[in-house]
Amino acid sequence: MGYYSAQHRKEIASAKLQPAAATLRRPKEATATIGYIIRRFFQAILVLLGTMLIVFVLFRLEGPEALARAILNTPKASQPQLQAIIKEYGFNLPPWDQLWRQIVNYAQLNFGRSPATNQSVLAEIKTALPRSLLLVGMSLVFAILVAIPLGVFQTVRRNKPSDYALTALSFIFYAMPAFLLGTLILLIFEDHWHIFTPISESESVGQIAGDWRQITPVVLTLAALTIAAFSRYMRSSMMDALTEDYVRTAKAKGAGQGRVLFRHAFRNALIPIITLVGLSLPAVAGGAVITEVVFNYPGMGNLTYNAAISSQVQVVVGTTVVFTLLTVTGSLLADILYAVADPRIRYAHR
Repeated sequence: MGYYSAQHRKEIASAKLQPAAATLRRPKEATATIGYIIRRFFQAILVLLGTMLIVFVLFRLEGPEALARAILNTPKASQPQLQAIIKEYGFNLPPWDQLWRQIVNYAQLNFGRSPATNQSVLAEIKTALPRSLLLVGMSLVFAILVAIPLGVFQTVRRNKPSDYALTALSFIFYAMPAFLLGTLILLIFEDHWHIFTPISESESVGQIAGDWRQITPVVLTLAALTIAAFSRYMRSSMMDALTEDYVRTAKAKGAGQGRVLFRHAFRNALIPIITLVGLSLPAVAGGAVITEVVFNYPGMGNLTYNAAISSQVQVVVGTTVVFTLLTVTGSLLADILYAVADPRIRYAHR
Protein backbone atom coordinates (compact mmCIF):
# COMPACT_ATOMS: atom_id res chain seq x y z
CA MET A 1 0.00 0.00 0.00
CA GLY A 2 3.02 2.26 -0.35
CA TYR A 3 1.65 3.92 -3.50
CA TYR A 4 -1.38 5.26 -1.57
CA SER A 5 -1.15 8.63 0.13
CA ALA A 6 -1.80 9.01 3.84
CA GLN A 7 -5.23 10.52 3.09
CA HIS A 8 -6.13 7.60 0.81
CA ARG A 9 -5.10 5.07 3.46
CA LYS A 10 -7.29 6.86 6.01
CA GLU A 11 -10.30 6.80 3.64
CA ILE A 12 -9.79 3.10 2.88
CA ALA A 13 -9.57 2.25 6.58
CA SER A 14 -12.68 4.28 7.24
CA ALA A 15 -14.55 2.52 4.43
CA LYS A 16 -13.57 -0.88 5.81
CA LEU A 17 -14.83 0.06 9.25
CA GLN A 18 -18.19 1.34 8.02
CA PRO A 19 -19.75 -2.07 7.31
CA ALA A 20 -18.68 -3.28 10.73
CA ALA A 21 -20.19 -0.19 12.33
CA ALA A 22 -23.37 -0.67 10.33
CA THR A 23 -23.47 -4.29 11.44
CA LEU A 24 -23.21 -3.16 15.05
CA ARG A 25 -26.07 -0.69 14.54
CA ARG A 26 -28.44 -3.17 12.91
CA PRO A 27 -28.98 -5.33 16.02
CA LYS A 28 -29.80 -2.20 18.01
CA GLU A 29 -32.32 -1.08 15.39
CA ALA A 30 -33.85 -4.57 15.26
CA THR A 31 -34.09 -4.67 19.07
CA ALA A 32 -35.76 -1.24 19.12
CA THR A 33 -38.25 -2.32 16.45
CA ILE A 34 -39.10 -5.56 18.25
CA GLY A 35 -39.54 -3.72 21.53
CA TYR A 36 -41.83 -1.18 19.87
CA ILE A 37 -43.95 -3.96 18.31
CA ILE A 38 -44.21 -5.82 21.63
CA ARG A 39 -45.41 -2.65 23.40
CA ARG A 40 -48.00 -2.01 20.71
CA PHE A 41 -49.13 -5.65 20.89
CA PHE A 42 -49.78 -5.47 24.63
CA GLN A 43 -51.57 -2.15 24.19
CA ALA A 44 -53.82 -3.83 21.61
CA ILE A 45 -54.62 -6.61 24.11
CA LEU A 46 -55.52 -3.98 26.74
CA VAL A 47 -57.89 -2.32 24.25
CA LEU A 48 -59.59 -5.66 23.57
CA LEU A 49 -59.93 -6.39 27.28
CA GLY A 50 -61.31 -2.89 27.84
CA THR A 51 -63.90 -3.45 25.12
CA MET A 52 -64.95 -6.75 26.69
CA LEU A 53 -65.29 -5.03 30.07
CA ILE A 54 -67.47 -2.26 28.60
CA VAL A 55 -69.68 -4.81 26.82
CA PHE A 56 -69.95 -6.80 30.05
CA VAL A 57 -70.97 -3.79 32.14
CA LEU A 58 -73.48 -2.41 29.62
CA PHE A 59 -75.33 -5.67 29.13
CA ARG A 60 -75.30 -6.61 32.83
CA LEU A 61 -77.07 -3.35 33.72
CA GLU A 62 -80.31 -4.90 32.47
CA GLY A 63 -80.29 -7.68 35.03
CA PRO A 64 -80.24 -11.48 34.59
CA GLU A 65 -83.89 -11.95 33.64
CA ALA A 66 -83.88 -9.17 31.05
CA LEU A 67 -80.73 -10.62 29.48
CA ALA A 68 -82.22 -14.11 29.43
CA ARG A 69 -85.40 -12.76 27.82
CA ALA A 70 -83.32 -10.93 25.19
CA ILE A 71 -81.33 -14.09 24.43
CA LEU A 72 -84.53 -16.09 24.01
CA ASN A 73 -85.84 -13.17 21.93
CA THR A 74 -89.40 -13.62 23.11
CA PRO A 75 -91.43 -11.59 25.64
CA LYS A 76 -93.54 -14.63 26.55
CA ALA A 77 -90.76 -16.79 27.94
CA SER A 78 -91.75 -18.79 31.01
CA GLN A 79 -89.92 -18.58 34.31
CA PRO A 80 -88.37 -22.05 33.96
CA GLN A 81 -87.04 -21.08 30.51
CA LEU A 82 -85.53 -17.88 31.92
CA GLN A 83 -83.90 -19.72 34.81
CA ALA A 84 -82.45 -22.29 32.42
CA ILE A 85 -80.84 -19.52 30.32
CA ILE A 86 -79.57 -17.73 33.44
CA LYS A 87 -77.91 -20.94 34.60
CA GLU A 88 -76.57 -21.83 31.13
CA TYR A 89 -74.92 -18.43 30.62
CA GLY A 90 -73.79 -18.06 34.23
CA PHE A 91 -75.82 -14.92 35.00
CA ASN A 92 -76.34 -16.20 38.54
CA LEU A 93 -72.58 -16.29 39.25
CA PRO A 94 -70.60 -13.52 40.99
CA PRO A 95 -69.62 -10.63 38.65
CA TRP A 96 -65.91 -11.54 38.46
CA ASP A 97 -66.75 -15.14 37.60
CA GLN A 98 -69.13 -13.91 34.90
CA LEU A 99 -66.48 -11.58 33.48
CA TRP A 100 -63.82 -14.31 33.37
CA ARG A 101 -66.27 -16.70 31.74
CA GLN A 102 -67.13 -14.06 29.14
CA ILE A 103 -63.46 -13.36 28.35
CA VAL A 104 -62.77 -17.07 27.88
CA ASN A 105 -65.81 -17.49 25.62
CA TYR A 106 -64.97 -14.45 23.53
CA ALA A 107 -61.33 -15.51 23.21
CA GLN A 108 -62.66 -18.78 21.74
CA LEU A 109 -65.08 -16.76 19.52
CA ASN A 110 -67.98 -18.45 21.29
CA PHE A 111 -70.81 -15.90 21.24
CA GLY A 112 -73.73 -18.29 21.62
CA ARG A 113 -76.53 -18.90 19.12
CA SER A 114 -78.71 -16.58 17.12
CA PRO A 115 -82.39 -16.92 18.13
CA ALA A 116 -83.54 -15.86 14.65
CA THR A 117 -81.68 -18.52 12.63
CA ASN A 118 -80.79 -21.00 15.38
CA GLN A 119 -77.24 -20.94 14.03
CA SER A 120 -74.15 -20.10 16.02
CA VAL A 121 -73.26 -16.42 15.94
CA LEU A 122 -69.78 -17.37 14.71
CA ALA A 123 -71.31 -19.12 11.67
CA GLU A 124 -73.26 -15.98 10.76
CA ILE A 125 -70.14 -13.85 11.20
CA LYS A 126 -68.12 -16.21 8.99
CA THR A 127 -70.72 -15.72 6.26
CA ALA A 128 -70.96 -11.93 6.56
CA LEU A 129 -67.34 -11.02 7.37
CA PRO A 130 -65.74 -11.91 3.99
CA ARG A 131 -68.30 -9.71 2.23
CA SER A 132 -67.50 -6.76 4.50
CA LEU A 133 -63.75 -7.32 4.11
CA LEU A 134 -64.25 -7.32 0.34
CA LEU A 135 -66.17 -4.05 0.52
CA VAL A 136 -63.73 -2.30 2.88
CA GLY A 137 -60.67 -3.63 1.03
CA MET A 138 -61.89 -2.57 -2.41
CA SER A 139 -62.98 0.85 -1.19
CA LEU A 140 -59.64 1.47 0.57
CA VAL A 141 -57.59 0.40 -2.46
CA PHE A 142 -59.73 2.53 -4.78
CA ALA A 143 -59.54 5.49 -2.39
CA ILE A 144 -55.73 5.26 -2.15
CA LEU A 145 -55.30 4.93 -5.93
CA VAL A 146 -57.42 8.03 -6.51
CA ALA A 147 -56.57 10.18 -3.46
CA ILE A 148 -52.76 10.02 -3.67
CA PRO A 149 -52.49 11.27 -7.28
CA LEU A 150 -55.22 13.81 -6.49
CA GLY A 151 -53.24 15.13 -3.53
CA VAL A 152 -50.05 15.35 -5.61
CA PHE A 153 -51.94 17.15 -8.39
CA GLN A 154 -53.32 19.66 -5.90
CA THR A 155 -49.81 20.23 -4.58
CA VAL A 156 -48.50 20.94 -8.09
CA ARG A 157 -51.48 23.20 -8.83
CA ARG A 158 -51.69 24.73 -5.37
CA ASN A 159 -53.53 28.04 -5.06
CA LYS A 160 -54.82 27.63 -8.62
CA PRO A 161 -58.51 27.40 -9.65
CA SER A 162 -58.26 23.61 -10.05
CA ASP A 163 -56.86 23.31 -6.51
CA TYR A 164 -59.69 25.42 -5.12
CA ALA A 165 -62.31 23.41 -7.03
CA LEU A 166 -60.96 20.05 -5.82
CA THR A 167 -60.70 21.40 -2.26
CA ALA A 168 -64.35 22.47 -2.38
CA LEU A 169 -65.39 19.03 -3.69
CA SER A 170 -63.34 17.34 -0.98
CA PHE A 171 -65.06 19.35 1.73
CA ILE A 172 -68.50 18.57 0.26
CA PHE A 173 -67.90 14.82 0.15
CA TYR A 174 -66.14 14.83 3.54
CA ALA A 175 -69.12 16.55 5.17
CA MET A 176 -71.75 14.47 3.35
CA PRO A 177 -73.25 11.62 5.42
CA ALA A 178 -72.78 8.14 3.98
CA PHE A 179 -76.51 7.43 4.00
CA LEU A 180 -77.23 10.57 1.94
CA LEU A 181 -74.62 9.83 -0.72
CA GLY A 182 -75.67 6.17 -0.84
CA THR A 183 -79.35 7.09 -1.20
CA LEU A 184 -78.58 9.52 -4.05
CA ILE A 185 -76.53 6.90 -5.92
CA LEU A 186 -79.27 4.33 -5.29
CA LEU A 187 -82.07 6.56 -6.58
CA ILE A 188 -80.22 7.93 -9.61
CA PHE A 189 -78.12 5.04 -10.90
CA GLU A 190 -80.13 2.02 -9.76
CA ASP A 191 -83.80 3.03 -9.58
CA HIS A 192 -83.87 5.68 -12.35
CA TRP A 193 -81.17 4.75 -14.88
CA HIS A 194 -80.97 1.02 -13.98
CA ILE A 195 -77.17 0.96 -14.38
CA PHE A 196 -76.58 -0.91 -11.12
CA THR A 197 -78.44 -3.92 -9.73
CA PRO A 198 -79.27 -4.92 -6.12
CA ILE A 199 -77.27 -7.57 -4.29
CA SER A 200 -78.86 -10.84 -3.21
CA GLU A 201 -78.11 -12.18 0.27
CA SER A 202 -77.56 -15.69 -1.14
CA GLU A 203 -74.67 -14.65 -3.38
CA SER A 204 -71.11 -15.57 -2.44
CA VAL A 205 -68.13 -13.24 -2.18
CA GLY A 206 -66.87 -14.35 -5.58
CA GLN A 207 -70.23 -13.67 -7.23
CA ILE A 208 -70.46 -10.20 -5.67
CA ALA A 209 -66.88 -9.30 -6.64
CA GLY A 210 -67.37 -10.60 -10.17
CA ASP A 211 -70.44 -8.49 -10.92
CA TRP A 212 -69.41 -4.83 -11.23
CA ARG A 213 -73.07 -3.73 -11.42
CA GLN A 214 -73.60 -4.98 -7.87
CA ILE A 215 -70.41 -3.98 -6.07
CA THR A 216 -69.67 -0.64 -7.80
CA PRO A 217 -72.30 1.59 -6.10
CA VAL A 218 -71.43 0.31 -2.63
CA VAL A 219 -67.68 0.76 -3.19
CA LEU A 220 -68.16 4.22 -4.70
CA THR A 221 -70.25 5.38 -1.76
CA LEU A 222 -67.75 4.20 0.82
CA ALA A 223 -64.67 5.27 -1.18
CA ALA A 224 -65.92 8.79 -1.98
CA LEU A 225 -65.89 9.78 1.68
CA THR A 226 -62.43 8.25 2.16
CA ILE A 227 -60.99 9.90 -0.96
CA ALA A 228 -62.02 13.30 0.36
CA ALA A 229 -60.07 12.77 3.59
CA PHE A 230 -57.04 11.02 2.05
CA SER A 231 -56.55 13.60 -0.72
CA ARG A 232 -56.57 16.49 1.75
CA TYR A 233 -54.11 14.66 3.98
CA MET A 234 -51.86 13.81 1.02
CA ARG A 235 -51.85 17.43 -0.13
CA SER A 236 -50.91 18.62 3.36
CA SER A 237 -48.21 15.95 3.69
CA MET A 238 -46.70 16.87 0.32
CA MET A 239 -46.72 20.56 1.22
CA ASP A 240 -44.86 19.79 4.44
CA ALA A 241 -42.33 17.63 2.64
CA LEU A 242 -41.59 20.40 0.13
CA THR A 243 -40.46 22.68 2.97
CA GLU A 244 -37.85 20.22 4.26
CA ASP A 245 -34.12 20.93 3.99
CA TYR A 246 -33.38 17.98 1.70
CA VAL A 247 -35.88 19.34 -0.84
CA ARG A 248 -34.26 22.77 -0.79
CA THR A 249 -30.87 21.10 -1.21
CA ALA A 250 -32.12 19.13 -4.21
CA LYS A 251 -33.47 22.32 -5.77
CA ALA A 252 -30.16 24.09 -5.13
CA LYS A 253 -28.35 21.29 -6.95
CA GLY A 254 -30.50 21.92 -10.01
CA ALA A 255 -33.04 19.08 -9.70
CA GLY A 256 -36.16 19.60 -11.78
CA GLN A 257 -39.66 19.90 -10.36
CA GLY A 258 -40.58 16.33 -11.31
CA ARG A 259 -37.49 14.87 -9.64
CA VAL A 260 -38.03 16.96 -6.51
CA LEU A 261 -41.68 15.94 -6.26
CA PHE A 262 -41.44 12.23 -6.94
CA ARG A 263 -37.86 11.32 -5.97
CA HIS A 264 -37.64 13.32 -2.76
CA ALA A 265 -40.94 14.75 -1.47
CA PHE A 266 -43.36 12.02 -2.58
CA ARG A 267 -41.65 9.08 -0.88
CA ASN A 268 -41.44 10.89 2.46
CA ALA A 269 -44.98 12.24 2.19
CA LEU A 270 -46.30 8.68 1.91
CA ILE A 271 -45.08 7.72 5.39
CA PRO A 272 -47.95 9.46 7.26
CA ILE A 273 -50.43 7.90 4.82
CA ILE A 274 -49.49 4.47 6.18
CA THR A 275 -50.73 5.46 9.62
CA LEU A 276 -53.76 7.21 8.15
CA VAL A 277 -54.86 4.01 6.40
CA GLY A 278 -54.62 2.00 9.61
CA LEU A 279 -56.27 4.62 11.78
CA SER A 280 -59.04 5.18 9.22
CA LEU A 281 -60.26 1.58 9.56
CA PRO A 282 -62.72 2.42 12.39
CA ALA A 283 -64.23 5.26 10.34
CA VAL A 284 -64.36 3.12 7.19
CA ALA A 285 -65.92 0.23 9.13
CA GLY A 286 -68.45 2.62 10.66
CA GLY A 287 -69.28 4.00 7.24
CA ALA A 288 -69.58 0.45 5.93
CA VAL A 289 -72.29 -0.29 8.50
CA ILE A 290 -74.44 2.59 7.22
CA THR A 291 -73.60 1.90 3.57
CA GLU A 292 -74.47 -1.78 3.88
CA VAL A 293 -77.84 -0.91 5.40
CA VAL A 294 -78.63 1.60 2.61
CA PHE A 295 -77.81 -0.89 -0.17
CA ASN A 296 -78.98 -3.96 1.80
CA TYR A 297 -75.47 -5.35 1.37
CA PRO A 298 -75.22 -8.71 3.22
CA GLY A 299 -72.16 -7.91 5.35
CA MET A 300 -71.27 -7.35 8.98
CA GLY A 301 -72.89 -3.92 9.12
CA ASN A 302 -76.23 -5.20 7.88
CA LEU A 303 -75.98 -8.17 10.23
CA THR A 304 -75.36 -5.87 13.20
CA TYR A 305 -78.19 -3.51 12.25
CA ASN A 306 -80.76 -6.29 11.81
CA ALA A 307 -79.65 -7.91 15.06
CA ALA A 308 -79.96 -4.60 16.93
CA ILE A 309 -83.48 -3.79 15.74
CA SER A 310 -84.63 -7.34 16.53
CA SER A 311 -82.89 -7.42 19.97
CA GLN A 312 -80.55 -10.31 19.16
CA VAL A 313 -78.11 -9.63 21.98
CA GLN A 314 -75.64 -12.40 21.20
CA VAL A 315 -75.25 -11.34 17.57
CA VAL A 316 -74.71 -7.69 18.53
CA VAL A 317 -72.08 -8.69 21.09
CA GLY A 318 -70.32 -10.98 18.61
CA THR A 319 -70.14 -8.39 15.83
CA THR A 320 -68.99 -5.72 18.31
CA VAL A 321 -66.09 -7.87 19.50
CA VAL A 322 -65.11 -8.81 15.93
CA PHE A 323 -65.25 -5.17 14.79
CA THR A 324 -63.02 -4.22 17.71
CA LEU A 325 -60.58 -7.03 16.92
CA LEU A 326 -60.32 -5.96 13.27
CA THR A 327 -59.88 -2.29 14.20
CA VAL A 328 -57.16 -3.02 16.74
CA THR A 329 -55.41 -5.36 14.30
CA GLY A 330 -55.47 -2.69 11.59
CA SER A 331 -54.08 -0.05 13.93
CA LEU A 332 -51.36 -2.45 15.14
CA LEU A 333 -50.31 -3.25 11.57
CA ALA A 334 -50.23 0.48 10.77
CA ASP A 335 -47.99 1.12 13.80
CA ILE A 336 -45.64 -1.69 12.75
CA LEU A 337 -45.42 -0.48 9.15
CA TYR A 338 -44.90 3.09 10.33
CA ALA A 339 -42.06 2.00 12.64
CA VAL A 340 -40.40 0.04 9.84
CA ALA A 341 -40.81 2.88 7.33
CA ASP A 342 -39.63 5.65 9.67
CA PRO A 343 -36.96 4.63 12.24
CA ARG A 344 -37.52 7.87 14.16
CA ILE A 345 -40.85 6.53 15.40
CA ARG A 346 -39.47 3.49 17.17
CA TYR A 347 -36.69 5.52 18.80
CA ALA A 348 -39.11 8.25 19.87
CA HIS A 349 -41.07 5.69 21.91
CA ARG A 350 -38.11 4.06 23.65
